[in-house]
Amino acid sequence: MSAEIICVGTELLLGDILNSNAQYLAKQLASLGIPHYNQTVVGDNPERIKQVIEIASTRASILIFTGGLGPTPDDLTTETIAEFFGVPLVEHPEVIEDITQKYARRGRVMTVSNRKQALQPQGADVLPNPLGTAPGMIWQPRPGLTILTFPGVPREMYRMWSDTAIPYLKSQGWGEKVIYSRMLRFWGVAESVLAEKVGELLNSTNPTVAPYAGKGEVKLRVAAYAASEAEAMAQITPIEAQIKAIAGLDFYGADGDSLASVVGNLLTEAKQTLSVAESCTGGGLGQLLTTISGSSDYFQGGVISYDNQVKISVLEVNPQDLNQFGAVSPQVAEQMALGVKKLLKTDWALSITGVAGPTGSTETKPVGLVYIGLASPDASLKTFSYNLGVEQDREWIRQLSSCHALDRLRRQLLLSSKAK
Repeated sequence: MSAEIICVGTELLLGDILNSNAQYLAKQLASLGIPHYNQTVVGDNPERIKQVIEIASTRASILIFTGGLGPTPDDLTTETIAEFFGVPLVEHPEVIEDITQKYARRGRVMTVSNRKQALQPQGADVLPNPLGTAPGMIWQPRPGLTILTFPGVPREMYRMWSDTAIPYLKSQGWGEKVIYSRMLRFWGVAESVLAEKVGELLNSTNPTVAPYAGKGEVKLRVAAYAASEAEAMAQITPIEAQIKAIAGLDFYGADGDSLASVVGNLLTEAKQTLSVAESCTGGGLGQLLTTISGSSDYFQGGVISYDNQVKISVLEVNPQDLNQFGAVSPQVAEQMALGVKKLLKTDWALSITGVAGPTGSTETKPVGLVYIGLASPDASLKTFSYNLGVEQDREWIRQLSSCHALDRLRRQLLLSSKAK
């Protein structure tokens, strides 16, 4: 038995609205241990909605609809469901009263069109909406099939789900098990390389291991189906430990961790501070660091040395090196890191200089060429070069450059802690 999420709304198909409802419901179903294998988005068209119901009702035992419950002519979900199953609509006086009172509290009078929201298929129970005027339904049109409908407004749907849908589903025997997962995060390794390394683990059935990639990072989702979250974690833990051992320093965190938060924790543990000097990223690295609450404990600040004169006058970059090697060079990256470390008196310093594009490239320095400088507490210097690709857009290069810089510092911090 499984559930299927059906989101109704032409605005979703056109991309005018982000379909956050499907993501929310998917996570909620997992927390209840209810499998779901399909999601469907359909426009405000009765015939196409009926086609979706016909297909979904053959492969799922719970159909969860969002959208199309309002008072306007294009809100067709309820009546289309009733038509599909050949059941008349029945008006619920208690819904009329609820809508009337809500309008009165707002100093308005309920219009005739709002009565439409009180109609439900004969035999369906009303799924109350505490925050809005459009209720949903809980209905079993035939044995083995349950339909739940919700308005498309996210905050209304969330409340209705938690207040009524979850207790109902649990009362029907759902939610006795959970699907719990851990998202393991990696940086500096390609998805294909990591997948090859973990090999046989990708074929396991419980827990399952699945790779994901996006914006430079690779993720492995380890999920278990068990009677409780604790039991699921007991199944996941040995698999997670095995993956970490295989990945080594490429593994950086799990679930809500970010490179910035991990670096922040490492600096805090070491009681050390950081400063940054940025050119092509224009403050992006500092922004990532300061998204973390409490970052002022270890992050002192930075210098956006976009113009060469700032590199010279503020960071004390040698003008002769700028002339000879150019701003995008390992020599300048080193001096930028050393300069900001000295200026702000920090233990560590990072610098970034590169060609973010789409202009400014040369034959020897293409778009996507980036140098990262790293100055350590003993004032030793390291530089790292990346060719992020001429086909990448400017923001992608800037974002990846900042993340690569954090990753280089993360690795060095870990190595330093192990050396002590």
